[in-house]
Amino acid sequence: MKSTAVRRATVSIAMAAALTGVAACSGSDSDGGSGGSSGESSGGGDKAAGKANPIAALRSVEKSTDKADSAKVESTTTMGTIMSMEADGALGWSDGLTGTLTITYTGGTMADQMRQLGTTSMEARYLPDAYYAKMGDKFAEQSGGKHWIKYAYDDLADLAGGSGAYMKDQMQNTTPNQSVKLLLASGDVKKVGAEKVRGENTTHYSGTVDVADLAGESSNLTADQLADMKRQLEQAGVTTETIDIWVNDEDLLVKKVEKGELATGSMSSTAFYSDYGVKVSTEEPPAGDTADFKDLMQTQPAA
Repeated sequence: MKSTAVRRATVSIAMAAALTGVAACSGSDSDGGSGGSSGESSGGGDKAAGKANPIAALRSVEKSTDKADSAKVESTTTMGTIMSMEADGALGWSDGLTGTLTITYTGGTMADQMRQLGTTSMEARYLPDAYYAKMGDKFAEQSGGKHWIKYAYDDLADLAGGSGAYMKDQMQNTTPNQSVKLLLASGDVKKVGAEKVRGENTTHYSGTVDVADLAGESSNLTADQLADMKRQLEQAGVTTETIDIWVNDEDLLVKKVEKGELATGSMSSTAFYSDYGVKVSTEEPPAGDTADFKDLMQTQPAA
């Protein structure tokens, strides 16, 4: 491979695919419109007494979602003018992030870079120690016939300093209930009310996270959890984040919409979850059809 366009694309795809998985599962560096920033600060009493308190309700949601281990996911993510993308597939989180997503780039400079490689869609496979991106035939022509790129998380940790370390941490530890943890950490959880999501009865909760205030808020998280949450957000450059979640009668997250301001601008993410407990089976692509991201970077000339 001698094309600098391919080199730029592989770097960008590494970041974009990682962030897509993160946004689909946790979104701790993402954004999305909601319109649910106001509502009742105490629950309605339509369920058990403990559920009348938003904090108690979200604690139950956190546990139920974590125990579910897997779900089907549909998400949309926007990062300013950099990219807009859609993702669809199934993810598991019982032992690190695993699963498969089909990612389609719908706009921004990322879509332009993908078009240079002959496609705007790719398959991403997530495994405990690495994820794999399947590129188009044009990429294969420039990479010795190999269609897949392997991104080992240890290699990502060396990419872009702290940003790479953040990606590695998120890819290996993220779960959908990360959004719930962020709401608990906000100290400002509100119950908006009962709403329908794709025909399903849900309860809508909302909150705003201010990273600078996290440590001082009455967050209902342990000191270690708070420190970890603040570290992750600061690594992403997040200053504030508005989070809205919709929870069904089984205390499972069915939708999240997030809005955040990064050091580099704004981001948005919306995700829908369904079929909790779905079987997730992901295999490594054939070694002979896979190029290693680290090797690609070593063989590329400087742009």
